[in-house]
Amino acid sequence: MAPATENVRTKEPDILGFFISQDPADLCVFTTYERFAYQGAMDRHNNSDVVARFFGIAQPILDGEVTLMTCREVSLKA
Repeated sequence: MAPATENVRTKEPDILGFFISQDPADLCVFTTYERFAYQGAMDRHNNSDVVARFFGIAQPILDGEVTLMTCREVSLKA
């Protein structure tokens, strides 16, 4: 996860928020929450070499499918 996080921090200014959380009840469950300035920023991130490399490493060791959800933000505390 570190290379993806570092890439977001240094090379993707149009990502407004990037959070990775681990479930304390099941340390094998992780959730990411990503906020993008606009659709093109999300597309660029999701199609980047860094994301492809992460899934190339993670997919063989995952127990189950990755669930991706694209949601519309309805409330924000700024």
